[in-house]
Amino acid sequence: MDSNLLKVFVEVVKEKSITKAAINLNFAQSNITSRIKQLEKSIGTVLFHRVPKGVVLTKEGEKLYPYAIEIVKKIELANNEMKNINQQTHLIIGSTESNASVRIIPFLSQLHKDFPNISLELITDTTKEITKKLLEYKIDIAFISGEPQNDDFIVLNKIDEIITLVESKDNLSPNVFLSFKNGCAYNEFGQNYFKQFLNENYKVLEFGNYETILGCIKIGMGKSILPLSIIKKLNYEKDLHITKLSKDVANLPTCMICRVDNLPKIKEYLEDYQF
Repeated sequence: MDSNLLKVFVEVVKEKSITKAAINLNFAQSNITSRIKQLEKSIGTVLFHRVPKGVVLTKEGEKLYPYAIEIVKKIELANNEMKNINQQTHLIIGSTESNASVRIIPFLSQLHKDFPNISLELITDTTKEITKKLLEYKIDIAFISGEPQNDDFIVLNKIDEIITLVESKDNLSPNVFLSFKNGCAYNEFGQNYFKQFLNENYKVLEFGNYETILGCIKIGMGKSILPLSIIKKLNYEKDLHITKLSKDVANLPTCMICRVDNLPKIKEYLEDYQF
């Protein structure tokens, strides 16, 4: 039994008129009449009595009507489900603290504006922990510091970062490396940089936020390796001695990544997004 014919049948029953049903369905009246005849032929019985003001159901039509309504509703529900199957309804975003501090708010705002039906969730942590959560399917996309070192990931977008050696402007900085907590890519890179290029014995002090790190550098407690973007965002650019490191030495872009086997439905949008 053709569901399209049943849809026409249900509409005619509701309106008790072939003319009104034709208007509602945007069909020619002859088209409605033809489809009703097709349905009657397929089931071998007359479904309507023609009366001066329209049509009324025959006893056979009355028996068919509740089944027709149920079938039409299920078909409409299935169509809606299939239309929505390729729409993103929930997006869990993982981000490093540095990226969250600099650019995540404008990104979330634009994402919400462009996709108001998507429910957004943000989780912040170190690159190490965010990467782990992505591997475990606990988040959908991740902003990490540096290129991913895992074939399970693909890069959706990349933001170049200027990496800097940051020291006090007014005080001699001791051999103390001030850094975000363990698992941060800048922590790992910074410690390797100090060993390889500065040849210094140093101790490490770890903090929970970048503003504290920059404040401690300003008063001469130590030095750090940080992206210029976060220094500018927190308005410390004029207060510190900043040495930009070459890309050959420090290439740590912020990468938006996802799992190869769990691509977001809005993948193309994320790839084209301009940070």
